[in-house]
Amino acid sequence: MTAISPLRWPAEALWQAIDPILPGFTVEVLPQIDSTSSELMRRARAGLAAPTLLVAEEQTAGHGRMGRGWRSSGQASLTFSLGLALNPADWQGLSLAAGLAVAESLHEGIALKWPNDLWQQGRKLGGILIETTALPGGADAGGAGRYVVIGIGLNIAPAQQVLQALTHEPDAPDAPAVSGVPPAWLQSLLPGITAPAALERVALPLVRTVQAFAHVGFAPFEARFAARDALAGLAVRLSDGTQGQAEGVDATGALRVRTAAGVQRITSGEISVRLATGA
Repeated sequence: MTAISPLRWPAEALWQAIDPILPGFTVEVLPQIDSTSSELMRRARAGLAAPTLLVAEEQTAGHGRMGRGWRSSGQASLTFSLGLALNPADWQGLSLAAGLAVAESLHEGIALKWPNDLWQQGRKLGGILIETTALPGGADAGGAGRYVVIGIGLNIAPAQQVLQALTHEPDAPDAPAVSGVPPAWLQSLLPGITAPAALERVALPLVRTVQAFAHVGFAPFEARFAARDALAGLAVRLSDGTQGQAEGVDATGALRVRTAAGVQRITSGEISVRLATGA
């Protein structure tokens, strides 16, 4: 039976790296919680709006876009949320910029599927969910904008691999597909990487990217996103049934879709991708 070492999180190192550019910053690692994003939103609504990186080794009621569940364990996945006050001129494109920070800090083989997924060769590696709430004293108190929570979930290793190591059960089930899309794992790109090591790579670039986005918006990230755009040139179907071909994103982060009626700018809505594999 293979032993699994206790996770060792780089909380102190991350605090030392990030606090100088985000004063008052804290890092917390919890063994279990319902959802890191839900917890930071609860705190913000209760008046506790300090910049915080909250990590959960196990998340029992995590959620993604459209309310989809995301259960996690520290050995097989990385789940964390970054919460901070933000006041951008335009919020549109924040999830794309955040995804770009994660992808670029991890591996060149990670693609981005508009609006909030991390993909590897047509499989879902992770997801990003942006939530905001009014700061204490009002949404525009002190010109500080709103409190934003950026929740990120990444598959690190196959659940089957972790379960076998824990239970020595050769027929342990593999990780389920998410929303009909089969899962991918970061260890297929970076063998042996752990959730703490992935967090150490991602956290500082994410903070820097979010701060830059607040000042300049999405436009400076457009070309970099295009280099990792998983939808470019693919047939897509919108939630209203409209079909067309994805033609990248514009300077605001809106998806361009060429349909029978011309090019449409999509700023929200569910996108279905018809891959050659039929996924």
